[in-house]
Amino acid sequence: MAQLPFIVAGGGIGGLSAALGLARAGIPCRVLERAKELGEIGAGIQIGPNAFHCFDYYGVGEEARSKAVYIDQLRLMDALSGDEITHIPLDEPFRKRFRNPYAVVHRADLHGVLLDACKANPLIELRTDHCVEGYDQDGSSVTVRLTGRDPIKGAALIGAEGLRSPIRQQMVKDGEPRVSGHTTYRSVIPTEQMPEDLRWNAATLWAGPKCHIVHYPLKGWKVFNLVVTYHRDVTEAVAGKPVSKEEVRQGFEHISPRAQSIIEHGNDWKLWVLCDRDPITEWIDGRVVLLGDAAHPMMQYFAQGACMAMEDGVCLSHMMEKFGGDVDKAFVAYRDQRVVRTARVQLGSRLIGDYIYHADGAKALVRNAAMKAKSAEDWYDQLSWLYGGTGLDA
Repeated sequence: MAQLPFIVAGGGIGGLSAALGLARAGIPCRVLERAKELGEIGAGIQIGPNAFHCFDYYGVGEEARSKAVYIDQLRLMDALSGDEITHIPLDEPFRKRFRNPYAVVHRADLHGVLLDACKANPLIELRTDHCVEGYDQDGSSVTVRLTGRDPIKGAALIGAEGLRSPIRQQMVKDGEPRVSGHTTYRSVIPTEQMPEDLRWNAATLWAGPKCHIVHYPLKGWKVFNLVVTYHRDVTEAVAGKPVSKEEVRQGFEHISPRAQSIIEHGNDWKLWVLCDRDPITEWIDGRVVLLGDAAHPMMQYFAQGACMAMEDGVCLSHMMEKFGGDVDKAFVAYRDQRVVRTARVQLGSRLIGDYIYHADGAKALVRNAAMKAKSAEDWYDQLSWLYGGTGLDA
């Protein structure tokens, strides 16, 4: 009798990573994506050294590296004064410390690298227009219920469908995500439209009271990614809504004209309201397990959402190998290794959003003084728990 495949719900970065990892362990996978076409929306994402470890594990290191822009530093600016607070150099000492670089990449390019690898792997089947509603299981297999289609049976089920995962809802029943009130506007512009004196080879953050601006180059310096965020205290989630430049400007009248000019050069702005969920330990229900944003959706402020999902895939496949395909043991070991690390990123992202990105008054003065006092080596020590991870360790 043919081996039942693992079912992976969700064809985003997390789902494709899970499929590649499982295929690497010799496990056939069937990826179910609700959209009619596999692809990614959004713009740039930052990828730390821990992500490059994952690329190599999945066998796509060379392809992923070819899509990335290797920036020189992480740069923190005071949006009120226009002065630099600090920067973290990402040069040879950084790469030597963490055994890999730090880079930025267009989300669609990264997804494309993973997708091409999945398409080329005979153990992975990709199916689009398959909307997962829920699951049933009998102790030896899982039956996935689909909207308007016959159910599909698999050996196990990986829920990787993101923030509003139906699989998570059946398992955890925690309702709607937490709406942060942080409203983010995104734009991608040709490099020549970026003010020349701001074309830095850096992931730059302008931090101000209840607001921040991020920019960095993408696609071989052909374009710049712009991200503008304001804490508008909104209570409803929105994703990808086109908005006017006038709306983006609101709330930024008090910051440095140099930082304000970044907004003026953006075009075709789209709005997202940032959401996350509280950390949980309930990642497993029998032969069903959560991965990526379905398990640990997080705010953007550590720039680690995609990285954590890729690490999940590495860890899950490693545990399946380690325990000889024993699903029960592998799922528990995977969860136990990943819960604390991902929860730390979830909670830490909230904290740095409040105390670094959006600090005001005395909090901002403390931020500036504390961060200016750090040497490059101090930063590397402080970030070693994050960037030193590979998915194979806790």
